[in-house]
Amino acid sequence: MLRLSRNRPAPPTEERCEMCAVPVGAEHQHVVALENRTLMCCCRACWLLFTDDGARLRYRAVPDRYLSFDQLPLDARAWDELEIPVGLAFLFRNSVQERVVAFYPGPAGATESELPLAAWTALVQARPELATVRPDVEALLVRRTECGGRAGVTSCHLVPIDACYELVGRLRTLWRGFDGGQEAHAAMDAFFEQVGARSRPADVPSATASPTAVDDVS
Repeated sequence: MLRLSRNRPAPPTEERCEMCAVPVGAEHQHVVALENRTLMCCCRACWLLFTDDGARLRYRAVPDRYLSFDQLPLDARAWDELEIPVGLAFLFRNSVQERVVAFYPGPAGATESELPLAAWTALVQARPELATVRPDVEALLVRRTECGGRAGVTSCHLVPIDACYELVGRLRTLWRGFDGGQEAHAAMDAFFEQVGARSRPADVPSATASPTAVDDVS
């Protein structure tokens, strides 16, 4: 028995698809389990099974789309109306709950905002292209910073939802004190530089296009 235990092969250490168990590389795709909001690592073949946005499925594939929104009409007053207590948040439509939710990072990970977000409707009406975000799998990542001592400079990007959780996980390991500390802010800067490099300008939808995703908030 001792000889057998010594010769037993070591358990596999590479990442595997959580659906079919085939090995996947470090750079792989994800699907969202809609009921419990978990991300699952997937191979390309399994990921493709859940790319139909209109299908009624328990899982949905996370796309790889990055868009930037310039001159977002989100000044200090509009931000206060959203009642998000920090300067960084990501918003997405939860199709199970049928509402838009906001999360912001901190030392414990992602915290959901339970504050009302009715002001988001007015923002989407002002910028209809914000309504292009896909439910569950894409998010609007918004950051307010200071420039020359003036608050209110805003950047907004549409990003895959797994990118948001990647940022949250990174900040959780670095967070110090009330505002995160120097290392956390440096990580945010580096992350937004990467997002900016990958993003293309968002197209303005035509007046006849039907709104999707985040154009209604309960």
